[in-house]
Amino acid sequence: MPAREFAFVHLDVFTSVPLEGNQLAVFPDARGLSDAEMQKVAREMNLSETTFILPRDAETEANDGVRVRIFTVEEELPFAGHPTLGTAWHLKHQRPELSEIVLHLNVGHVPVRFEMRDGKLFGEMRQNDPQFGETHQHARVAQALGVPLAELDENFPIQTVSTGMPFTIVAFRQTSTLRELRVSWQQIAAYLQSVQGSGFLYFVARDGERRLHARMIFYNGEDPATGSAAGCCAAWAVKYDVLAPDEQGLIEQGREVRRPSSIYVRATKAGETITNVRVGGHVAPVIDGKVTL
Repeated sequence: MPAREFAFVHLDVFTSVPLEGNQLAVFPDARGLSDAEMQKVAREMNLSETTFILPRDAETEANDGVRVRIFTVEEELPFAGHPTLGTAWHLKHQRPELSEIVLHLNVGHVPVRFEMRDGKLFGEMRQNDPQFGETHQHARVAQALGVPLAELDENFPIQTVSTGMPFTIVAFRQTSTLRELRVSWQQIAAYLQSVQGSGFLYFVARDGERRLHARMIFYNGEDPATGSAAGCCAAWAVKYDVLAPDEQGLIEQGREVRRPSSIYVRATKAGETITNVRVGGHVAPVIDGKVTL
């Protein structure tokens, strides 16, 4: 069987500084790769996510968006934040005349708008309207994490939220406690297995006005930036008055793994309904390469 070559780009997302932020591999033309091969390639890249663009004719893409699939090292995802931003950023450079790139993901259509900020291209995705799920007992979560109950901020509910992927938002009282938190994926997984449908835990703490510090630990380690969770957090923050409606806040993540990331978030509130969840940031290109199969 003849060798096949597939070009890819390696991007750092939610940062304008190369070698920071969250890493992403984007395959601009994945036609010819089977589902199993996409999963194997994602495992080979060994990043938190790899995206595969499946180009279609111009009319179809204009009407239905650009078809993109997202894989972790273990599974295909319906949606993820930094892969959406990074993939759209790459497509924007191929289509500079467009101010908005619409991706057709497994979760549906996600638009990403672009503008220049401080001389650099800034992208902002609009995620699906949030679905607010169950609330969790602070005492149970504290016990699962092995921290004193007093370390969690009981002024805010621990609640599962989804804008395409579910995350359970856990608020800490102090950023210092969150930075020093030592918890294993096994501990987190044991708790999540007892509360099905809660996705992953997303730890946050206030770090000044309109600023949050965040961490997210999952089966592939600690995530430097979690755009899907940031959207859930934005919806949660606006619902519970941590952020004012449509006020842009900043979530800083990845400091503990030396991959600092800056995620800009905002959401609209009408009565008790949260809509128009937006998550944005910058992207830095790092590598152009090819995979030979």
